[in-house]
Amino acid sequence: MWHHNVDLLAYHDLDGRSGFKLALQEAGGRFFLYVAGFWHSGWSILDVTDPEHPELLRWLDGPPNTMTIQVQVADGTMITALEHPPPGLTIGDTAAKPQDGFLIWNVREADRPQLLGQWVSGGTGTHRNFYNGGQWVYATSSLPGFEGQILAIVDIADPASPKTAGTWWHPGQHKAAGETYTPEDQRKLTAGRPYPQHGLSLHGGAYAVGDRAYCPWMRGGMVILDIADKHHPRHVATLPVYPPLGSTIAVHSAVPLPGRDVVVINDEALREYCDEPASYAATVDISDESDPILMALFPQPRPPRGYDAPSFCAKGGRFGPHNQHQQQGLDCLAPNDQHVYIAYFSAGLQIYDISDPHDPHITGYYIPDDPKERRGPIPSKLVHQAQDVLVDRRGVIYMSEGNSGIYILRHQTS
Repeated sequence: MWHHNVDLLAYHDLDGRSGFKLALQEAGGRFFLYVAGFWHSGWSILDVTDPEHPELLRWLDGPPNTMTIQVQVADGTMITALEHPPPGLTIGDTAAKPQDGFLIWNVREADRPQLLGQWVSGGTGTHRNFYNGGQWVYATSSLPGFEGQILAIVDIADPASPKTAGTWWHPGQHKAAGETYTPEDQRKLTAGRPYPQHGLSLHGGAYAVGDRAYCPWMRGGMVILDIADKHHPRHVATLPVYPPLGSTIAVHSAVPLPGRDVVVINDEALREYCDEPASYAATVDISDESDPILMALFPQPRPPRGYDAPSFCAKGGRFGPHNQHQQQGLDCLAPNDQHVYIAYFSAGLQIYDISDPHDPHITGYYIPDDPKERRGPIPSKLVHQAQDVLVDRRGVIYMSEGNSGIYILRHQTS
């Protein structure tokens, strides 16, 4: 392993399963980590009250032949995404009909989830959703008649009978209505900058703060929506980044920093050996939300001295940002204020100081050794691939990896 200003507290193997998206709740003085299965349908629940001695409490089976890669927990409620596997991927019983939408659970008894209901989306399901308590789930959903994923705002006040309240999609996505992407749409939403239809889809969760949602619309850019009326979301502004930056998922995450008029955005590296447009993470000035402005690009990580490849691109696998730590207004999680924690695929965990948003710089990193055995089909070369990161209010960092378990870390800060 290679590390700087980051210590390893513990590693948990998840009983041979790998994890993807992470969620956490604090209940009765204890901390519980929820890990969505990556190559398995279901969820791991760990007690991480003592971060140096994590305990796996339960594996909760998900629906067969269904991807369950995202989980959110708030107010004693857990939302777990359901999605069809892509062609060629086997998850359990391939004869089973895959499910879609999301499940709603009561997790007030933290390690014994009780199923309350299911929202059925149609299409291929939901990929990443946003839920930070209350009655509203902001679902990143594939709906019948649409190309790509759109925003569906779902009312779960009655979890046994959740209902779609409102939707918003980027012009050009509603194919069943004969919708096309017109020059006028282009002028209004992308300031006249063209981009191909490929990659026009909401990818990450629509990060909701007050009556605004910050949406990573892949090659559609970062979209700001007014969600004061949940039944009729309204477009506020768009910041395009592609071209020249980003993969097909040119905006993967959009995380606002409360009270700072700053949003941190990043793409998702997709192709191995960096065979795509340049990956990036960046700060965005939203002091005038009608005209968001790119402030600064984050410096890319470089291999530490003694690393076994001349560059992360040459290492193999994916190199570039994936998921950021997101507090989402939850007291049990560390605030998004001075530091940005990014799961950076082959570069592991990378921590950036953004106290000056015009000058982001790396202040710590942790790069585990490569996995020894496969748990899933990617990457083609078996190298470390950090997937998600979450930081609790104690400063304990949790990182998932594509072919191993959970790394529990701590950032050394002065």
